[in-house]
Formats: sequence, C-alpha cells, structure tokens
Amino acid sequence: MVIRNKIVKKLIGLAAVILAVLVFCIWQNNAITTTKIDYSNAKIPEEFNGYRIVHISDLHNKEFGKNQEGLLKKIHAVSPDIIVITGDLIDRRKYDLETAMVFINGAVEIAPVYYVSGNHEAWSGEYENIRENLKSAGVHILDDTKATLSKGQGKIEILGLSDPDFLTTSYLEGTNISKLREHLQLLSDFVFQILLCHRPELFDIYVKENIDLIFSGHAHGGQFRIPFVGGLVAPDQGLFPKYTSGAYTQNKSTMIVSRGLGNSIIPIRIFNRPEIVVVTLRNE
Repeated sequence: MVIRNKIVKKLIGLAAVILAVLVFCIWQNNAITTTKIDYSNAKIPEEFNGYRIVHISDLHNKEFGKNQEGLLKKIHAVSPDIIVITGDLIDRRKYDLETAMVFINGAVEIAPVYYVSGNHEAWSGEYENIRENLKSAGVHILDDTKATLSKGQGKIEILGLSDPDFLTTSYLEGTNISKLREHLQLLSDFVFQILLCHRPELFDIYVKENIDLIFSGHAHGGQFRIPFVGGLVAPDQGLFPKYTSGAYTQNKSTMIVSRGLGNSIIPIRIFNRPEIVVVTLRNE
C-alpha cells in the first residue's frame, strides 16, 4: 500500500510537471510582448519628434485569436503613426494568404502600412499574387524602391529591400552585393533615412551605406533564448547568432531586429515570446 501511494504521488508530480511545461510553452508562443525603444538622432526633423513606428516581422501565418484580434489590439493600443512589416508574412510550408490578409486588412485600418518581402515570400512561388492582394488593401510595398514620409515641412526617406532570395540563393557572392548597394543608393545623405529589410546578417552592408535606422527580422529571436546569453540559433547566422533582438549600433547606423511573431521549421519558442516593437523617434 505504501509503495502504491508513492507511485501515485510520483505520477501526480510528473503529470503536474508536464502540465506546467505545456502551459509555459503555450504562453511562450502566444502571449505577445510589446518592446518599446526610443531612438534619437539630430537628423530627425522636429515635426517627427515623437513619431511612433510599430515593427512587425515574421508572422508566418500565425494566428492570435479570431480575426487576429489579439495582435491588432496590441498594435492599436500604442497608436502608431505607421506600421512597418519586414517580411515572412506568410510561410511557404503552410501557405495561407487569406489568413495573412486578415491581419493586413485590420492593420491598414490602424495606420499606413509599409512592407518588404522575406525569404518565404520568395520561396512561395506566389509572390505576384501576394503583391496584388497587398496593393489592393492599400499597403505601400517598398521592395527595391523608396517613399517619402512628410509632416509639415519635415521629410523622412524610407527605402525597402526585397529579400535577396529573389536574386539568388547565394546572395552574398559577386554582383548581388552590388545589386543590393545599388538599391541602397536610392537614399539621400541629406535627410533622415529608414531602411526596411528582412536580413539582419547583412548589417555591415547597410552600415557602409550610412543608413540611419534599419528595421529587420528573420532571426526569430534565436528561437530559444538562453538567459544572459541570447539566442541559440538563427537562419543564415547559425549557432549563437550575433543579431537576434533589440538595437545594434555601428558607426552612424542603428538596426532594430524584431524577434518576430510566428514560427517556421522549429515550431516552438522558449524564453522568446512573440514580439511587436514600438520605436519612437526623437530629434534630440
């Protein structure tokens, strides 16, 4: 009888541990966190002081409640001036444009949306259809082009790079770096510059072009974050990647890397909750 009671207690304890781990994993993968960053630069026009940018990346068709209500409420709560999306809105392995457009149609009701493609758009074989749907919804598509944001007499230039996988899978070789730099030269040195791009591992290229503020994703926060160490693994960066989350500054350039919202090959996050980033511009 005593042995039986011990076995029952051990089974109950094991069940409690399994339940706790399950609840933790569900929370880690579904409870969105909002990361707020103040960015200061004397080049920012006075009219844009306090300008708020919400950064969304790597949704991968992830759903946060009915009609994306959980995600859209988080965005609406911070009253953004614009929303920027840095690729992988869809996932090629579970391609669902309809679900992606539910989020987009809600987002454009909150603020103007600016978008660049990611590698999953390149791999999907459906990018023309994706583009047409985004354009019809009123999204500003910035793949290899630029736009001007205006407030009063103040102006900011915003450029987007299409994902390098639209060029080649070996995008770091030969003429493709020249092609990337050619697109980056669309920016002007005389105004404050924002770049939207999917790949943080190309930071050195962005820095050489003296871009002021860069928004990027792709790294999924390192997927599993080790406390006091950082991310464990990221696409195109491998183990213990350099660029996974937050702000990185080199010379005159600062890159903001979003941990993203969804998952792709690895279906779970640990110590790495889905994230929206809110950057407030300061002209100090």
